[in-house]
Amino acid sequence: MSLVTWQDLCLDALDVEAQSRFWAAVSGLDVVGPTEHRRLEGPTPRHTVWINAVDRPHVVKNRVHLDVYCAAVGDLEALGARVLAPAEETGLAWTMMADPEDNEFCAFLRTGDALTDYRLHGIGVDCVDPEAQASWWGGLFGVEATTEPEDDWWTLSGVAVDERMTIDFNAVPEPRTQPHRVHWDVVGRVDEVLARGATYLWERPRWTVLADPEGNEFCVFPPD
Repeated sequence: MSLVTWQDLCLDALDVEAQSRFWAAVSGLDVVGPTEHRRLEGPTPRHTVWINAVDRPHVVKNRVHLDVYCAAVGDLEALGARVLAPAEETGLAWTMMADPEDNEFCAFLRTGDALTDYRLHGIGVDCVDPEAQASWWGGLFGVEATTEPEDDWWTLSGVAVDERMTIDFNAVPEPRTQPHRVHWDVVGRVDEVLARGATYLWERPRWTVLADPEGNEFCVFPPD
């Protein structure tokens, strides 16, 4: 049974205009709305990415980041991204990059039919205990977290924007020290989410801000 359903993504930005243009080009979404209500839209409401103005710059490695598909790393560099760790040097299947405000993201090469119009395909979450975090969120979304014997991360599939997008919970040694610059919103009942172990943070007119067991902020919107 699902206690929450996916609503959308939110990205914090110092320069809303510039970050909107960058992430629209990277993701394949369209820029919509004035600066104070800026969002990127796609074929369904679940594709929406809100670009929220903040006065906090990127100061430490993000504990939540996006994974994207691209035809070439150079295409992302031409938009203003920079390479942090090339796949050719790390031996990994992705290149770690930073957007114009230094937010980390991972780029996976795809060509031909494999490069879809919508190019966000995953969300990475750094965790102290990835199995516990994946299981907690899986319990809310009503799915089982999965992993492979050789992996040190756990995955939720089919709970975000589409069936292809995954949320991957990765083990990291460093503790959380700053508010996230990337978070997701869900639809559900606050009392039920609190009963499952979330922490109440604050109230807004249309939504409630909670934290998961490792302190990651997320917003809960009431069902229609």
